[in-house]
Amino acid sequence: MFEIRILSKEDVKKLISIQQVIEVVESVYKAKSDGLTDVWPTVFYEFNRGKADLDIKSGYLKSKQLFGHKTVTWFGDNTEKGIPTLIGMIAVFDAETGMPIGMTDAAYITGMRTGAAGALGAKYLAREDAENLLIVGAGNQAIFQIAATLTTIPTIKKVRVASQQLANANSFVEGISQQLKHQFGINVDNIEFEAVDDLEQAVNNSHIIITVTPSRNPIIRKEWLQKGTHISCIGADMEGKQEIDSEILPSSLIFVDDMMHCKEVGEIEIPLKQGIINETNIIGELGDLIVGKVKGRTSNDQITIFDATGMALLDIATADLALKEAEKNKLGSKTNI
Repeated sequence: MFEIRILSKEDVKKLISIQQVIEVVESVYKAKSDGLTDVWPTVFYEFNRGKADLDIKSGYLKSKQLFGHKTVTWFGDNTEKGIPTLIGMIAVFDAETGMPIGMTDAAYITGMRTGAAGALGAKYLAREDAENLLIVGAGNQAIFQIAATLTTIPTIKKVRVASQQLANANSFVEGISQQLKHQFGINVDNIEFEAVDDLEQAVNNSHIIITVTPSRNPIIRKEWLQKGTHISCIGADMEGKQEIDSEILPSSLIFVDDMMHCKEVGEIEIPLKQGIINETNIIGELGDLIVGKVKGRTSNDQITIFDATGMALLDIATADLALKEAEKNKLGSKTNI
């Protein structure tokens, strides 16, 4: 019999900051580039196409001697039942003994580490003078992308939010200042927030674009982009999803979080299948750029793309952070198994 710690979503919220998570995610990208991680194949299963599915991602962090998995389910009809549509948990294990260390809720950690990923793509690939941020998608992930990007890139002065329904974007923007202050401790007194009515115009006036939609048809057209734009593509995380025009990619600097998964289910999946790009168009993984193995942007006119499908490595490392903070702060519950 042994003891493990279990953390709820509310526990996790109290324990980790967006700055801590950005640092953890960056360290994982570096470790991956240095060959100190293994990403294992994803398990995806649809119980009811378009209505209910599960996703199991797992991996091994040799640098931290941890392994684990995240299981996330999405059941669209749960709204009518008064329960969350997205439910998940992360299990963390000691790689030296195989013993479980703990379990955490997955929802908040997924939001935080995904926000950190999008922001790090922008940090290393956007223009140094980037001021205008556009978030395409006003769902659960939008607030994390904004919080992480504002934390990472202090030059941002204006944040626009686009949604298929303008009312959703307006509603989101109305409450964003208070949410950023109270949930993330971010001072936004000098930041302007705006809901987008004209997506083409917003794209044309943005230095950084982060897409967080479930789209299966390109939302952003090549002709809308101004020179020097950076795009972090976050929404494409399963086969058939695509958020930006394939024609944008051939003349862009392309980076990915994990080459294998991005080719299978990321933003580059469809352009590769179409033959519009091939693997030689992909410069490398973001970790390679961070550690200096490859070069990124060399001028303010280049368009850059970061394709992030999301890796269990990020969840495991962030969950481990939360579990360590919980031990110090005596939060969560313990159980013997």
